[in-house]
Amino acid sequence: MTEVGKDTLETRSTLTVNGKDYAYYSFAKAAEKIGPVDKLPFTLKVLLENMLRFEDGGFTVGEDHIRAIAAWQYNPRTGREIQYRPARVLLQDFTGVPCVVDLAAMRDGIAKLGGDTAKINPQVPVNLVIDHSVMVDEFGHPRAFANNMALEYARNAERYDFLKWGSKSFRNFSAVPPGTGICHQVNLEHIAKGVWFGEDQSGALVAYPDTCVGTDSHTTMINGMGVLGWGVGGIEAEAAMLGQPVSMLIPEVVGFQLTGAMAEGVTATDLVLTCTQMLRAAGVVGRFVEFYGPGVSALSLADRATIANMAPEYGATCGFFGIDGKTIDYLRLTGRPEEEIALTEAYSREQGLWFTPESEPVFTRTLHLDMGSVVPSLAGPKRPQDKVALPAVDELFNDQLSELYGKKAPKRAKVAGAEHDVGDGDVVIAAITSCTNTSNPDVMVAAGLVAKKANERGLQPKPWVKTSLAPGSQVVTDYLEKAGLQEHLDAIGFDLVGYGCTTCIGNSGPLAEPISQAINSNDIVAASVLSGNRNFEGRVSPDVRANFLASPPLVVAYALKGTVTEDMVATPLGQDRWGTDVYLKDVWPSNAEIAEVRAGAITREMFLARYADVYKGDAHWQAIDVTGSDTYSWRPNSTYVANPPYFEGLETEPTPPADIVGAKPLLILGDSVTTDHISPAGSIKADSPAGKWLQERQVAPADFNSYGSRRGHHEVMVRGTFANIRIRNEMVPGVEGGLSRYEGQVMPVYDAAERYRADGTPLVVIAGKEYGTGSSRDWAAKGTFLLGIRAVIVESFERIHRSNLVGMGVLPLQFREGETRASLGLTGGESFTIRGLADLEPGQELVVEVSRADGRRDSFTALCRIDTANEMGYFRNGGILPYVLRKLAA
Repeated sequence: MTEVGKDTLETRSTLTVNGKDYAYYSFAKAAEKIGPVDKLPFTLKVLLENMLRFEDGGFTVGEDHIRAIAAWQYNPRTGREIQYRPARVLLQDFTGVPCVVDLAAMRDGIAKLGGDTAKINPQVPVNLVIDHSVMVDEFGHPRAFANNMALEYARNAERYDFLKWGSKSFRNFSAVPPGTGICHQVNLEHIAKGVWFGEDQSGALVAYPDTCVGTDSHTTMINGMGVLGWGVGGIEAEAAMLGQPVSMLIPEVVGFQLTGAMAEGVTATDLVLTCTQMLRAAGVVGRFVEFYGPGVSALSLADRATIANMAPEYGATCGFFGIDGKTIDYLRLTGRPEEEIALTEAYSREQGLWFTPESEPVFTRTLHLDMGSVVPSLAGPKRPQDKVALPAVDELFNDQLSELYGKKAPKRAKVAGAEHDVGDGDVVIAAITSCTNTSNPDVMVAAGLVAKKANERGLQPKPWVKTSLAPGSQVVTDYLEKAGLQEHLDAIGFDLVGYGCTTCIGNSGPLAEPISQAINSNDIVAASVLSGNRNFEGRVSPDVRANFLASPPLVVAYALKGTVTEDMVATPLGQDRWGTDVYLKDVWPSNAEIAEVRAGAITREMFLARYADVYKGDAHWQAIDVTGSDTYSWRPNSTYVANPPYFEGLETEPTPPADIVGAKPLLILGDSVTTDHISPAGSIKADSPAGKWLQERQVAPADFNSYGSRRGHHEVMVRGTFANIRIRNEMVPGVEGGLSRYEGQVMPVYDAAERYRADGTPLVVIAGKEYGTGSSRDWAAKGTFLLGIRAVIVESFERIHRSNLVGMGVLPLQFREGETRASLGLTGGESFTIRGLADLEPGQELVVEVSRADGRRDSFTALCRIDTANEMGYFRNGGILPYVLRKLAA
């Protein structure tokens, strides 16, 4: 059922496509009342349609909101708060498990408040794709995929049992089983429609743009297909599922003009790393980015999806491409029904949502890139925006040995039981992975051709390199096999290891023990090269400190070379079977070669076959025998799934937020603190608070799995908050890892928080710029809340994490321009008092009183980053989930 409003502006019209009538909300009719909207960016036109469709239907959307969007083209700045309702929600299993846990807990909670448990059901379609759990335990042999899948099911049996219960117990909820693909690629290839349609309350078919929010920051990938979508935290996604709007300000829209075409040998990965560097430098956090200009027409849809995918890395809410002929061709190639394809084209043309190279909407500001200037590149060793041209990677790394890692000279160490050693800058992980690149046939075919040329000359990866291939969908395997390229990838160690995120999310699996021992015993700065989108510290592997993002063919090349300390272009990859030096140029395919192979290898039938039974799963999934039920029977001894404490003692009316009095800092952090730093997804150390808790419950370290896989259990996750092995708390100088202080004593962050809780002392976190960058990880906010942190005070926030903090009832505060923790002399010995929270308003300035260790008292002013009235409602209710639960119970 498609809900619509009362249409007081009378914009509803009829579009007939192939003899079928669809109602739609016409921009042409709206223009008669509110003025022309032709110069609006596509993204704002999509928001405008949303306002028209839900206007004055009890959805808190009025004519003033519609006029505010139309007026944006005359003053293109952020402004009026609006309530936006996406068509659907996308989940993955790391973030999806806690979502289903929260929904199950809400059913228990609403029953206690005397409400109807049937109200806790998704009101819009929800697709959960299980893709984050597979680890690269086995690699480099034909059974790697099957064995990794068996291990995945063994490790995650309880989680998958729970998710299958959810798929049988909630309406509008579908689960795509493990081993199918990565959620964003499945979304791109199968779920998304271009234009959505459904029956309204009267039974009429209503057509409207496909839109979505997802609990993964790379949900933005779908913008490459003209579908407006972005990442949100799980708590915000849950509210959207339950019919609550996404509260947002009409955003600024930055135009990114593309001209020219990419040169021979340059890939979409090189292009997106260039865009990421440019946009991060320009500052686009919280803004939409829309790509336009003649260069767009030169890009395949897969190229556009690659650029859209990395919007979180350049900081934008989304990076959008309009619908055009290439979009229609892609919909047809990937097996979409002809009815949907025809509707998408007809609707887009009718509504002025059809992209043409000469169109130039109004933008807040613009950037320009001649794609002919893009050169082969990598990014690293710590951030996606740190692009470096391919020939300069060795010089960069060698320089940074001293600057970043404090080493006076390179070092090598013998590997026990092997004939080789391992040294600084040696590539120990080479992974073709992630939705960003494995969704793009050009770069995957290029990787296969590099492997073919290398294999034919007898080249092999260096013996210290762990190689892996984890495509984002099964179709990739089909076309690599049809092209005869998979056999060559297998021959040089890039056997299929799974269909999922793997190394990109930190599931790179263990290195061989002798290599790991040599690295850690000798302080070796080992490197990884992966075709992923994230290379933050401590994310890829606990043994690897330098991580570089690269295109899939470069991943293969670096596996052959085995190091980032030598010039990739000017020095050989190795010697062939005849003793001849082989250089990168000798194995690099031409653009014509790639195009020829791609054209002959990919068919519509592949997509139709692979997605025919996408929810059925393999024998492992089918063997999970569960029955749906109204409420979940929580298992008291589970270490994977538990009823969270968010609704304990919940009353029907909220208590006004209490002032924060005498709060102590738990951590003082620097710039670019990521959600991986706050809530790691990777391995759990045996001597960490989470590891000790698991061992107390007879879970052996070999069975710890990962933090990501245990997000359904709050006791594990709160102990893992701020537990990243590379986080640096300035209160404990000179030490890496999740440590804090309590009365001068150094201890794990969790232990210090518990001591403060016992004292009744509230906590705060202090940090620098770009706090919360990276994944849309709701546990970064949930863990913050459960540690007893009442406020986070920083120089600037990344969009999703700020929203997540508000959603958990944690106060986000921002230093005034020019003020920092250093300028204010904050060292960790202070206590903080923040008053007036019961009467707080969005965007208000607050006085933070500071009591110094030496008895001095002073204060500073900070900006409340609760940005909208809706968000303030969430904060006053203690978070978005209590807000929604009270509303539904009432």
